Amino acid sequence: MTRRGLFAPALGLVAAACSPLSSPALSPLGLLNSLGPRDAGARRVARDLPYGDDPRQRMDLYAPKAPGPHPVLVFFYGGGWDSGSRDLYGWAAQALAAQGFVVALPDYRLVPQVVFPAFVQDAAAATAAAAEAAADHGGDPRRLGVLGHSAGAYLAMMITLDRRYMAAVERPDLIRAAAGLAGPYDFLPFDVAASRNAFGRAPDPTLTQPITFVRPDAPPIWLGHGTADVVVHDEDTRLLHARQRAVGGRSEAKLYPGLDHADLVASFSPLFRAKAPVLKDVTGFLRRALDRDDETLA
Repeated sequence: MTRRGLFAPALGLVAAACSPLSSPALSPLGLLNSLGPRDAGARRVARDLPYGDDPRQRMDLYAPKAPGPHPVLVFFYGGGWDSGSRDLYGWAAQALAAQGFVVALPDYRLVPQVVFPAFVQDAAAATAAAAEAAADHGGDPRRLGVLGHSAGAYLAMMITLDRRYMAAVERPDLIRAAAGLAGPYDFLPFDVAASRNAFGRAPDPTLTQPITFVRPDAPPIWLGHGTADVVVHDEDTRLLHARQRAVGGRSEAKLYPGLDHADLVASFSPLFRAKAPVLKDVTGFLRRALDRDDETLA
């Protein structure tokens, strides 16, 4: 059996929740992270950098082998707000870094330890800390974007669109572009266990939804979704894109025929990259947006 054949059936399990199984090292993502091929043009340059006091408030950094300065990305993995680990996603961060970015890969606190808005606050704190740390590893924090998959896409959009979170860490203008892969952006009412557990105690549920905060002056955003996604339907991407455009904001969206929930991030891996040009599309957008911003800052 080929390496691709070994991983393809296992990745089907990821679509159910984008989370590890009982043993992270033996989960589909764990196998992909430990045994799958990596992009040769980048490497991990820092590990376990703290952005808070909790053990979950740590991040790793990946950077291109070529000298900088490079734009900076913060990548948030998914897991239904109750699971996930940066130890399972080094391959994804390295794939992004090989495209010419310094990439921060943070953990964040999860349900049941915390509920909304704590994990969003962690995403903002991690992004602010990433800007400082990346500067020591060839990153240009003036050109910083955020992106994520699934619940991680939710985090990226919340800290981009709802001004309160980045303002709370005293970096209101830090995020210059954002991208979301297969993200939930408009999911009221809370009718599944993951959303009830994470958001059910919020006094005003509308303030938990990224779509509430569309605004014309938001940084440019890119949204990608597979049309075969049954975990988070592509309607979320279509609605957020349409609403952001309706208020005069900058938004691009791309639907990938036949791709499911796991495919959007799995296609970052060299094993599955031929399945769809998701990595090329999202990094192309981020590079254009951040390079254009660099011209403005010059």
